[in-house]
Amino acid sequence: MTSARNVERASLTTAWHPSWYAPLDRAGKRAFKASFAGWATDAFDFMVFSFVLASLIDLWKLDRAEAGLLGTVTLIFSSIGGWVAGMLADRYGRVKVLQGTILWFSVCTLVIGFAQNFEQIFVLRALQGLGFGGEWAVGAVLIGEIVAPEHRGKAVGLVQSGWAIGWGAAAILYSVAYSVLPESLAWRSLFWVGILPALLVLYVRRNVPEPEVFARANEARKRGIRKSSVWAIFSPALLRRTVLAALLCTGIQGGFYAMSTWLPAFLRIERHLSVLDTGGYLFTIIVGAFCGYVAGAYLSDYWGRRRNFMLFSVLSLVSVCLYLTLPISNVQMLWLGLPLGFSSCGIFSGVGSYLTELYPSEFRANGQSFTYNFGRGIGALFPSLVGMLSHSTSLAMAIAIFAGAAYGVVLLMVLLLPETKGASL
Repeated sequence: MTSARNVERASLTTAWHPSWYAPLDRAGKRAFKASFAGWATDAFDFMVFSFVLASLIDLWKLDRAEAGLLGTVTLIFSSIGGWVAGMLADRYGRVKVLQGTILWFSVCTLVIGFAQNFEQIFVLRALQGLGFGGEWAVGAVLIGEIVAPEHRGKAVGLVQSGWAIGWGAAAILYSVAYSVLPESLAWRSLFWVGILPALLVLYVRRNVPEPEVFARANEARKRGIRKSSVWAIFSPALLRRTVLAALLCTGIQGGFYAMSTWLPAFLRIERHLSVLDTGGYLFTIIVGAFCGYVAGAYLSDYWGRRRNFMLFSVLSLVSVCLYLTLPISNVQMLWLGLPLGFSSCGIFSGVGSYLTELYPSEFRANGQSFTYNFGRGIGALFPSLVGMLSHSTSLAMAIAIFAGAAYGVVLLMVLLLPETKGASL
């Protein structure tokens, strides 16, 4: 009777989960849940800043260049922290480093809520970036190493959809906080809530083991069978691949950060929307983003990595230009938010699996974190450049120029990189 009941329960579980998820063992499923939650909390803690940017400009009398610098400094330091975290993950393990990065950026987010001036929040945003940068790359490698090759794009891409969940949570709490609290306190409360992701560390520590492929590679390294250097990703055999992948990530992230960092301020400053209206418009974009993540995840395995990037870069280029430059009504802009979110976020779904497949296990986290975080570091300049350019043109035009250029870079790099669909690790 017990055996029959277990079989029935297993059948129901398989029926209700995707084909790539059901075959995972308990440790694999817990790793997926932990990485998904990690990216959701990552997104919440990072995207909260974009919601309060207009308040800081008003309350602290910041000009747009200074405000853009606060967005840039986090991304620059996240590129440093991300690469360091990748090197540590190759040496000490994916799970241990994942715990450290989550705890670090959660505590830094909390402290930002107590900042009293531009200088303090500048330093704290830099420290926040050190942890923020590492979490993405380590989580992507963790999932990429436990899922079968034919399902890797779907699994890593669906983990990426956790970003939309965290972004959506930030939009909801932003609307609530600004509705019930004075502006001077509302923006601080959003950062104070950012300490909650630290609780995720307890779950990861108890339930998520290291991937088997890492354990084998680490054992070989300890016995001297495989020697790896942090500079191996720049060896003649891998240099071209590393450079092109880094530029690909620069285009993907530069386009997104130019748009997402300034979009709430654009809606409030140039479109003159209220806080509640701004939250509603952003939530429409976030719904589109979640759909884009899911679609990109499946298309990455179905079409291949390169064709997936091509499709979403073209869609992103078109949608961001139409959203920001067409003389449209607020109602029309609301609905255009769906394709904008779909395309600009869906393009990220293929990145994690693609970078995982470009490098061998002994320096996979190093290569993946360097290329992704190099792109983040250069893309970090885009919010500041948008702020500076907006002094001589409209904010909408400044965003469109830099975002459009970024997606053009993506198209070029995809043509030069190899296809890795189905690669064995």
